[in-house]
Amino acid sequence: MHTGLPQTLEWLQQVVRGYFQYYAVPGNWGRVKAFRREVVYSWYQALRRRSQRTRLRWSTFPQRFGALLPPVQILQPYPNLRFDANHPLIRGKNRVR
Repeated sequence: MHTGLPQTLEWLQQVVRGYFQYYAVPGNWGRVKAFRREVVYSWYQALRRRSQRTRLRWSTFPQRFGALLPPVQILQPYPNLRFDANHPLIRGKNRVR
C-alpha cells in the first residue's frame, strides 16, 4: 500500500502474467478475465485509500491504469495442437500402424 506506483505496477504485471501463464488455457477465458478485473479493482481500492483529499473515480481508473496490465489472452494451445506437435507421425494419413 505504501510503495510507489512504478514498483506496484511492476509487481502487479508479474502477478497477472504468471496467472495467465498457468491458468490461461482454452475454455477458461471467463475466469482469466474475472481475475484481471478483480486485480484492477483491488488496485483501485488500495490507491483510493491512500489519499485523504482527492478520490479516484472508477469510471476513469480502468482506462488510465488498467491498460498498464497485460491484456487477457489464452496462452496455452488446444490439447490436439500440443499432441500434434509432440507426435508428428500419428497425424492424419501418416499414422503409424
